[in-house]
Amino acid sequence: MPAPIAGRRTRRPRAGWLGWLFAAPAVIMYATFVLRPLSLTVQYSLYDWNGIGPSRWVGLDNYRRLLTDSELFSSILHAFELILFFSLIPVLLGLFVAATIRGIAQSRLATVARTVLFLPQVIPLVAAGIMWSWLLSSTGVVNEVLSAVGLGGLTRAWLGDLGTALPAVGVIGAWVLVGLCTLLLLAGMSKIDPGLYEAARLDGAGPVREFFSITLPSLRQEIGVCVTVTVIAALASFDIVYIATQGGPGNATMVPGLEIYYLAFSEREIGMASALAVALVVLVLACVLPLQRLTRDGSR
Repeated sequence: MPAPIAGRRTRRPRAGWLGWLFAAPAVIMYATFVLRPLSLTVQYSLYDWNGIGPSRWVGLDNYRRLLTDSELFSSILHAFELILFFSLIPVLLGLFVAATIRGIAQSRLATVARTVLFLPQVIPLVAAGIMWSWLLSSTGVVNEVLSAVGLGGLTRAWLGDLGTALPAVGVIGAWVLVGLCTLLLLAGMSKIDPGLYEAARLDGAGPVREFFSITLPSLRQEIGVCVTVTVIAALASFDIVYIATQGGPGNATMVPGLEIYYLAFSEREIGMASALAVALVVLVLACVLPLQRLTRDGSR
């Protein structure tokens, strides 16, 4: 008996070291390209530095400026406004479309609908921003259609108007993300036991009651994933905003990602850009971690 026990004891350390050996390349890459840049960003946020000359220690002054500078703080507020378009609309619309497609799952129309809805995920975001810039311009398709149906008084340069620029950018983001949410929710619906629906129908439940009593509670985890992905997309938005408006008109569509870019590469304020980047990371974590906890609790 002692010999086999000794043999097992000698194998465990080898198995542990072998596991770390396999994980070492990924750990090294993560530490090099994620942890090290993140730690340097936190370090730079405590200095006043133009990226070339000598730096000057300022402590938390960059963070104080972030909270007191109305232009910088408004960029964060704009990102939270985009959550309504990037997250709320795609998830709600995705639920409706997914439920509709599920009802016609056996038809050829369902396959076509899935393909059309997922196309925005295939198109590069830069191309999507350019396309929507054309559609929403003063002479774009949107204004031409409004004029054709007698609503010419509503026409405007949607991305150039102070009141409509940010919602117009939000519409672009919603268009991009609705297909992803729909497919994720469809995948969740496919895992629901059909027997639950049969039992509900026997009890006299209609489609609306089935949706709220069976479909919606069963999709809690998938909805959590959709909300998490779309909230991150809203808070970290850059490419669509840069292509469509470049933060204008004025600063009506300025978001943290774009503000960081301008501070670092145009105004050469590396410390302030780093402070805003750290604040953005904290905001993303503050929004995502509670969502993850709610999803985990709901799946138990």
